[in-house]
Amino acid sequence: MTQATPVLQGLPPLLDAHTRLVVLGSFPGVASLRSQQYYGHPQNQFWKIMATLLSPNAAEVLAMPYVERAQWLLSQGVGLWDVYAQCERVGSLDAHIQNAQPNDLLGLRERCPRLVAIAHNGGESFKHAKFTRTLSLPVHRLPSTSPAHASWTFERKCEAWREVLEAEGLLGSFA
Repeated sequence: MTQATPVLQGLPPLLDAHTRLVVLGSFPGVASLRSQQYYGHPQNQFWKIMATLLSPNAAEVLAMPYVERAQWLLSQGVGLWDVYAQCERVGSLDAHIQNAQPNDLLGLRERCPRLVAIAHNGGESFKHAKFTRTLSLPVHRLPSTSPAHASWTFERKCEAWREVLEAEGLLGSFA
């Protein structure tokens, strides 16, 4: 007898009325679902990249509890969500996602009236650029911050993310 693939529910959006850039992942990995935190795997480089680029004291940001770090990110004008609301998947790899149900990406402008751009974190998320482009905003493809995407160095990923944050006017003078 074959065990059924679990149906997983994604995380709620981390967005507010001041969000200028929404970073869209694909779907939270096992560690993120377990902790109920975006980019919750300790080897995911998302938070390290954001802290490095958006704060003069990255170590202080990285030491914050998740709730404070999430509020800090929102205060920088950056929000988080995923392209999939739910899916079936064993493990954390995007390649194992099946029967995915998308989030309401077309409603992002209503949720975020100050939205100026969308950034897709990785290739699976970027498959949905055909939808996000209908919002008539710049849409960026960024290298995945996942530990599974190890072919790029941290420095190379950071530079790609820096270019997008700079293009959208979200970098401080220290970056």
